[in-house]
Amino acid sequence: MNVEAIVHFLSTEGAEFGLKILGALVAWIIGRWIIGLVLRAFNIAVARGKRIDATLAKYLTSIINVVLNLVLVLAILDIFGVRTTSFAALLAGAGLAIGTAWGGLLAHFAAGVFMQVLRPFKVGDFVQAGGVTGTVAEIGLFGTTIVTPDNVLTIVGNNKVFSESIQNFTTLPHRRVDCTAKIANGVDPADAIARLKAAVAKIANVMTTPAPDVEILQFTPEGPLLCVRPYTHTDHYWQVYFDTHRAIAETFGAAGYPVPETPLAPRTR
Repeated sequence: MNVEAIVHFLSTEGAEFGLKILGALVAWIIGRWIIGLVLRAFNIAVARGKRIDATLAKYLTSIINVVLNLVLVLAILDIFGVRTTSFAALLAGAGLAIGTAWGGLLAHFAAGVFMQVLRPFKVGDFVQAGGVTGTVAEIGLFGTTIVTPDNVLTIVGNNKVFSESIQNFTTLPHRRVDCTAKIANGVDPADAIARLKAAVAKIANVMTTPAPDVEILQFTPEGPLLCVRPYTHTDHYWQVYFDTHRAIAETFGAAGYPVPETPLAPRTR
């Protein structure tokens, strides 16, 4: 475009184009202000109602924000005379193409939406999901972030999480701690069980109801294998697990129990 064409455009349509730009700027400012009001009103309503989880509320806020901004952009384009119907059709076609190319991501997104609605777990829960065990740090649009017990940040795709079994160790108020203790063949199992029940009951954070279970689990060549199963709150699981093993070692040591040994088969000549 040469200088004469620019001058001709400004002299004939410059004022109208300037008004369109001014109108678009005013529409953008007012539109963004209205969108902010809508989002704030939605967040206030959610906070007062206390029926929608914070993570789900964040999802809905993001979706509303995107939709309203898209409507605002289409309205501004209409000010300049752009056929928004054609633009909407173009967006739909582009969305279809992107959806075909990114089918896997959309599957993770859909699974994330269902997870937000069904709520199999929340942030802070200790779970086993998608083959990963740990504490949920974040439930994202496409993936769930889990911190494993050895402090490794792991992101699992939501579709993998939702399509496999989910174990939530935090939902119920207490857990059973499973430990075992083997005694030698010459040791009286009843005496060992009585000593262990008394020792385990003294461990901090072990529940009295239900009471700890100490029974014969199975018989082995070295001697009876006892199951030692105290119950505790989910927050104290691992500490009780370690304390129980320590109590087993100290109890058997104080009782003078011999170490279980594997019997050797007699040699044949």
